[in-house]
Amino acid sequence: MPLVTTKEMFKKAMEEHYAIGAFNVNNMEIIQGIIDAAKEENSPVILQASSGAIKYARINYLMKMVQAACEEAPNIPIAIHLDHGPDFETCKMCIDAGFTSVMIDGSKYDFEENIALTKKVVEYAHERGVVVEAELGKLAGIEDDVNVSDADAMYTDPLQAKEFVERTGCDSLAIAIGTSHGAYKFKGEAKLRFDILAKVKELIPNTPIVLHGASTVIPELVEMCNKYGADIPGAKGVPDEMLNEASKKGVSKINVDTDLRLAMTAQIRKVFAEEPQAFDPRKYLTPAREEIKKTVQHKMKDVFLSSNKA
Repeated sequence: MPLVTTKEMFKKAMEEHYAIGAFNVNNMEIIQGIIDAAKEENSPVILQASSGAIKYARINYLMKMVQAACEEAPNIPIAIHLDHGPDFETCKMCIDAGFTSVMIDGSKYDFEENIALTKKVVEYAHERGVVVEAELGKLAGIEDDVNVSDADAMYTDPLQAKEFVERTGCDSLAIAIGTSHGAYKFKGEAKLRFDILAKVKELIPNTPIVLHGASTVIPELVEMCNKYGADIPGAKGVPDEMLNEASKKGVSKINVDTDLRLAMTAQIRKVFAEEPQAFDPRKYLTPAREEIKKTVQHKMKDVFLSSNKA
């Protein structure tokens, strides 16, 4: 199956009340782990790359690996998405390179500037059959080039969300309801504003809603990292139960990055600690790929409920 846009994926997800996992990719092993999980779970999947990942992996290598994923999983709907496109130029580069979906992140600008930038990307993308995700409200935390302090973070205003979608023509909208980027999402108890989500869904029922900064920061993986020499104290994410509830209540796309980083790092550290003589990359990247597969399967099956929805 060739790469698909997220349009049909989201339509089905909204009708059947589940979410699709959008997993950040940086290299071959991560892509393979995600696709192996999608094949086993028979789940649609979104592979996404941030501008940092594109700089690291290089866009041609990335697209060739994604193409290989499509050939290896012919029955699985796969989309390739730009995560947190910082400007029009980056979105244009990805659209021209064959991405089927791009996100323009204008959340750092004021409302009118965000609308103008999003509209410009929407016009360019739609002419080429590519869909656009936009963001309203700011998420706290750090991920690649995105860095927002708690003080600057703010929830999405549902009325503004309606106006924003109507004026920009964006295809999906990332909203801020309490998630945050990185491994340190919450200092106290985790809390998501499902009341805001409900209001947004009521006002724009046909617009797919996206949750960023939604890694669980899986405690077992943090523990494993720390056991084998890491220093990640107090890392805390969004509990699976909350993400599961969000999936059922109208969130169509849930982004996962930190959990994959933890999965990979945990297994690599374990091999280095237990087998200090190991220097063959296959020796530590094979278990790392397997841990990514396991992590993604758990998300698809138990949290997002996208298994058997391909």
